[in-house]
Amino acid sequence: MQTNNRIAEAWIVSMPAVFVLLWSTGFIGAKLGLPYAEPLTFLSIRFVILTVILLALCLITKAPWPRTMAEAGNIAIAGLLVQATYLGGVFSAIHHGIPAGVAALIVGVQPLLTAVAAGPYLGEKITARQWVGFFLGMAGVILVVAGKLSFDASHINGVILAVLALIGITLGTLYQKRHGGGMDLRSGSAIQFGVSAIAMIMLAPFFETMNVQWTGEFIFAMAWLVLVLSLGAISLLFMLIKRGAASQVASLFYLVPPVTAVVAYFVFGETMGWLPIMGMAVAVLGVALVVKK
Repeated sequence: MQTNNRIAEAWIVSMPAVFVLLWSTGFIGAKLGLPYAEPLTFLSIRFVILTVILLALCLITKAPWPRTMAEAGNIAIAGLLVQATYLGGVFSAIHHGIPAGVAALIVGVQPLLTAVAAGPYLGEKITARQWVGFFLGMAGVILVVAGKLSFDASHINGVILAVLALIGITLGTLYQKRHGGGMDLRSGSAIQFGVSAIAMIMLAPFFETMNVQWTGEFIFAMAWLVLVLSLGAISLLFMLIKRGAASQVASLFYLVPPVTAVVAYFVFGETMGWLPIMGMAVAVLGVALVVKK
């Protein structure tokens, strides 16, 4: 019994680190898969596969479903914000040519926005130390992506889409915290990916050709994003939101650009100078100040 308790405690402690690592690989998966399918088409396939897997899982495990239409509606709204709006915005922004550094910097504002909104919307109290941590985390993100920042007027559509993604993940985190506390991860995720799949399938024909090149690299990227990101990282995100303050969970997103840079270094051979390394240290310090009890 004690061994099981220790394993459970160790898993709870490690959850934030595992989440950051898994979430960071999403940008790598997008970079691998987007050359072979347009963003909304890519996400349509991804969400349909996930919906089928989760419905089968719910059937096998006899997962409980929402008891009322209102509860199901709240779950669906959170899913449209976190899945369709955030992922659709990020993938489309990258597809429209916005540099990854600019996209990372825009979406990196999310912890600050969440902290500002968490007070009036969720009643969370943000201490002075935590505010210092939020701004240090933002400074760390800027240092990490500074060498990759470039922008011109032709990227304005990409910037708008990245801002849309920022709004989606911020509102989705807050809405999930307030309305999704009792959500079963199996049935709730099935609802969220299902409504997101419908949204992507409806939008894709208006903006894309919907052509797909079924290469080995595309299939690998799709499998990785389905199994590791959507089933792994997003489930961890909802578990963390349920267990902790929304502002504290949001601060973990400051660690995503640094970890993504490290992963890109090993996978794509992208170089890292002293400035990004300093930024990583500053971001880690900022998050530590936010989440420290």
